[in-house]
Amino acid sequence: MNKKDISRRSFLKLLGGGALATAAVMTGCKSKKDIKAVSEYTKQVEPPTGKMTYRINPKTKEKVSLLGYGMMRLPSKTENKDDYDQEMINKQVDYAIEHGLNYFDTSPVYCQGKSEYHTGIALSRHKRSEYLVATKLSNFHPDSQTREASIAMYKKSMKDLQVDYIDYYLLHSIGGGGMEAFNNRYVNNGMLDYLVEERKAGRIRNLGFSYHGDITVFDTLLSWHDKYQWDFVQIELNYLDWDFADEINDRNTDARYLYAELQKRGIPSVIMEPLLGGRLANLPQFLATELKQRDPEKSIASWAFRYAGTPEGVLTVLSGMTYMEHLKDNLLSYCPLVPLTEEEQEYLQGDIARKIVGLENIPCNDCKYCMPCPYGIDIPAIFVHYNKCKNEGTLPTDRGDEGYKEMRRRYLIGLDRSVPKLRQADHCIGCGQCEPHCPQNIRIPRELQKINNYVEALRQNTLTRTKEKKA
Repeated sequence: MNKKDISRRSFLKLLGGGALATAAVMTGCKSKKDIKAVSEYTKQVEPPTGKMTYRINPKTKEKVSLLGYGMMRLPSKTENKDDYDQEMINKQVDYAIEHGLNYFDTSPVYCQGKSEYHTGIALSRHKRSEYLVATKLSNFHPDSQTREASIAMYKKSMKDLQVDYIDYYLLHSIGGGGMEAFNNRYVNNGMLDYLVEERKAGRIRNLGFSYHGDITVFDTLLSWHDKYQWDFVQIELNYLDWDFADEINDRNTDARYLYAELQKRGIPSVIMEPLLGGRLANLPQFLATELKQRDPEKSIASWAFRYAGTPEGVLTVLSGMTYMEHLKDNLLSYCPLVPLTEEEQEYLQGDIARKIVGLENIPCNDCKYCMPCPYGIDIPAIFVHYNKCKNEGTLPTDRGDEGYKEMRRRYLIGLDRSVPKLRQADHCIGCGQCEPHCPQNIRIPRELQKINNYVEALRQNTLTRTKEKKA
């Protein structure tokens, strides 16, 4: 077939029901072959302009694009991921605004502390009325929790973003560490009251918080709504977390509860992790095929985006979009949104989600909040490799199984290619510095130890099914 004449439907069929396409689009285009494939796909299917779906902020009455740009994973010029490509960032921001996207979300800690700076350069080239900027008080480290240090972080955000007011300002990732941590970060230093005054002065237009972890903190902050009048709250919502968040990780809270509590109070929801770090775009082949059979024209990722955007109480859905291919694919889901039917919602949050839970993956979203590890371990890469093999059905389980020898070889070679040996799980000393920063509340040292035991059994060629289950 002539590449110039290939149709979208034919292209998806050639890629095995879309699994390769969505994997490449939503996980960073790991290979040159995948980049080329995705590039050809997006050339054929350009998102339309003037079709973005908007939601209305009930307080300001302004229109907010249903797709929000998460500036967490910016494109790089080279293999060095910290060598950010400002020209490409500018190009992608321009394209997003041209297609109606106006909500940009960042933080002082994203991209090794460089996200706000690069985002500010890109956005400052546009009229201030063309975009809404969201950032956070990310005072996780004890040294940043004094009143002076927290105020300095807040003011530096405005300087780096090149703005004199912030549209949406968040208390970042409340819940981790319980009420004690929350009080240290925002109450004992007077920062919460300070930010309320900044809102009165107009330098903050909307004040809210993002939630991960201890539900007591979430409930407590909502009980303070009459006093603080939260303008929005950012929560994790997707068809897996709707009913199964606590089954994936017993320290998480189901999105059904979080969303309902916000709806009771008329607080708009900003949605993070609609794809669970790419997991809901990079489904195992048998699940990808099942979705493709229902609608061959839709990408796997689009099901998750439409699910997250369908509830009327959702103000915007955030997506980290490293490449132009990410941005174009996501725009197709919201230009305009075709809401899911009740039957489709129940199918995703019931049938598909239940099957994903049965895979028993490590619930890592590759957000890199746990990084850098003081001992150099590449925690997300270790988890991603394990989950990838499990999802693909290539995870070795017993040396007596058919195909075990080849799967063992592929797992070990793939691990060494993905993670340098000095950064693998066997170098974890269990210090626990990573664990408080994990939005998914993964018991990281414990999981690393399990994977280390599993890998050691593979290397010694002593793996049995019992040992794999423990891994």
